Amino acid sequence: MSEWLLALHSSTETLGMALVDARLSIDHAQVQCRSLGRALTNELVCSVQDLLPTQQWSQITRLAVATGPGGFTGTRLTVVLARTLAQQLNVPLHGISSFALMAPRLCRALPESERSSPFSIIQTLPRRGQVAGRYRIVDGMADELEVPRLLGPDEQPSPAVSMTVDVPADVLQLLRCCRFFHDAQRAGPWDPVLPIYPTSPVGTV
Repeated sequence: MSEWLLALHSSTETLGMALVDARLSIDHAQVQCRSLGRALTNELVCSVQDLLPTQQWSQITRLAVATGPGGFTGTRLTVVLARTLAQQLNVPLHGISSFALMAPRLCRALPESERSSPFSIIQTLPRRGQVAGRYRIVDGMADELEVPRLLGPDEQPSPAVSMTVDVPADVLQLLRCCRFFHDAQRAGPWDPVLPIYPTSPVGTV
């Protein structure tokens, strides 16, 4: 019987899903990405079922979900689904920000001399300012030093790189994190996993 690790990422218009049997290497991962936009509301569960049929959901061993920042409705939907699965199946769940997932690849845009030092990822939002998180890369994974938040008008973190979307790469990184936590037997309570939405006071699902 398989022991599935499942990663879900919908902080953009594209739903990213990644799956691997915990007994196999990450090279055997299945990755699917679907540009759903607002159709995510109706297509999320069906999309997950296409990747992993419902009758195999009981074989899910651990889950990971991207918590944003990004589109709040899309992020919220996958967080709710992941929390529900983790609670009902009694398996660990890990929430990781979308900025932390892209940090290892965006770090490569920095001068080589700065790649081992903390840096910020910045996203400019029309009419709402800038959102930034701060990271350090350790062994190919991001240590999130500061959760993404709305910057003040005079804040200009440095060094910094701009947020760029690559859902296939980032959902695979999310699966790597899930695999790392699984191998380390790290606890993963589902209840603290919530969407990150820095421009809204909403803080619950």
